[in-house]
Amino acid sequence: MPACCSLRNVCEYETSKVVRIQSVYYGSIKWAIHSVVLLYVCIVLIADKRYQKRDAVISSVHTKVKGVAQTEQRIYDTAEYTIPMQGIDSFFVVTNIITTENQIQGPCPEFPIAKAICSTDRSCAKGRMDPQSNGIQTGRCVKYNATVKTCEVTAWCPVESIKSAPKPAILRSAENFTVLIKNNIHFPKFNYTTRNISPEFNVSCTYNKISSPYCPIFRLGEILQEAGENFSEVAVQGGIVGIEINWDCNLDQWLHRCSPKYGFRRLDDKKANEALYPGYNFRFAKYYKQANGREERTLIKAYGIRFDILVFGTAGRFNFFELLVYIGSALSYFGLAQLFVDFLITSYTFPCFKSNPVKEYYYRKKCESVPGPRWTLLYVAYVDEPHVVMIDKLLRTSLQKIKGEIIHRRSGDFTGSARLPPRHLDEAAALGNAQELQPLQKKEDAAPHDQRPSWCCCGKCRPAQPYWEQLCCRRKDGGACITTSALFEQLVLSRSALEFILLYQDPLLDLKAEALNKQLRHTAYKQYIRWRFGEDSSLAKRAVLPNCCRWKIREAFPSGDGQYTGFRKKK
Repeated sequence: MPACCSLRNVCEYETSKVVRIQSVYYGSIKWAIHSVVLLYVCIVLIADKRYQKRDAVISSVHTKVKGVAQTEQRIYDTAEYTIPMQGIDSFFVVTNIITTENQIQGPCPEFPIAKAICSTDRSCAKGRMDPQSNGIQTGRCVKYNATVKTCEVTAWCPVESIKSAPKPAILRSAENFTVLIKNNIHFPKFNYTTRNISPEFNVSCTYNKISSPYCPIFRLGEILQEAGENFSEVAVQGGIVGIEINWDCNLDQWLHRCSPKYGFRRLDDKKANEALYPGYNFRFAKYYKQANGREERTLIKAYGIRFDILVFGTAGRFNFFELLVYIGSALSYFGLAQLFVDFLITSYTFPCFKSNPVKEYYYRKKCESVPGPRWTLLYVAYVDEPHVVMIDKLLRTSLQKIKGEIIHRRSGDFTGSARLPPRHLDEAAALGNAQELQPLQKKEDAAPHDQRPSWCCCGKCRPAQPYWEQLCCRRKDGGACITTSALFEQLVLSRSALEFILLYQDPLLDLKAEALNKQLRHTAYKQYIRWRFGEDSSLAKRAVLPNCCRWKIREAFPSGDGQYTGFRKKK
């Protein structure tokens, strides 16, 4: 892309050039890939509603648990088995209980844990406190029962003596309790608010996945069953169960839908062993005072199920700009066809693929190798080889001895009237391809053997010091020099042809000027390069003329002072 150096550059338009390959095979592959991409784009557009603008849900949750349970000792109602929320959007139901009644503060034997068992007072340290202990040691070793002694502690006595949860669970009948979940949601981008309780709500309904999928009243046993658990088993140690409410709303007027979908799953690790405290439980106490003013309490270790209500979801509404963005991004997928077909065409260049003349033909039409702009880059052409050789090396010897990479050239047209004056058209046509390399009738003497450079193969070259000027017109010995051919005389050395080219470029040029030889000489250089290197301007800038051709042109159009610039090897 050209630099924006003026207003004209800003107002330019650039476009890509396309090579159209007429092939049923590659054309069928292209349309097959386009069809698959189009089908995929349409399915995703409709299935994922890519034409909609999306918004995440904001919600609030409120719950009410109902039910009464009767045990051997007492009746439990809502106030006793429903504990205040243990987290946001959650509720807890007690299913199992261990109670230690009539506790008062004072000294008493510690529960016989490993660190509390003793035999003498030396095993107990006054003031010691262990995280697993119920109190602070007094330094005495006392009897816990008839067989075991433990360290005495100052604590709420008697200490809790039951460590394992009762089986079966005391409140196992809680599976028949019900919970009403009120969920209000809001989508701020669309200013849309709704809730999970419809105006036609039936207070006597109970959630059922098939018959009542939108009822907000749930039986606890049904929740555990949907989560793949047995309520009676979970009730012993407790656990954590998630109630998922998914709002996937379509707010388009022609297909409006916004109803919750409920899901249930267990959240805690039910495979944890006893050392990792399985289930879910915590302790709390109820305090009271006796008539004599003594403070007592009842310690309760509650096992139960915590229900976490997880609300998530999105809403979508048609948006024209979202549709445009999706179509724009989807168009890039159609480029896969070009990428795949290009891979097939260029695959013959990989070592693991067999050579394919058809693919090679398409590759030549499509791809053009352009070397980087390096100062070591040179192009040479030999009369006994049909191609141009690219050399990209730092010269440490004669240019004639360097081997390079073959470059295919585009031949120029030198028979048109725009290149030769009218009086030379007949001469050019009479030459023909067969005489291109035929020597003239007038033969020139070759350079003496003692003056011929070692790198010269045609016998016409002169000694040269720079490595890049040590170049012959031939690659191999045993042939005539190109300067002896009829076309060289006609295309490169013809004074009338060169003058015509100069006048074509500058109609008012003075052909009698003293510096005309320099212009004719440089034009002859360009004519030779256009003839032997083709019409590619990138090759012409770094093309090197053979030594014999350069001196032949200098002899035809000599410099007045005998000084010549030579090839400028620019960095």
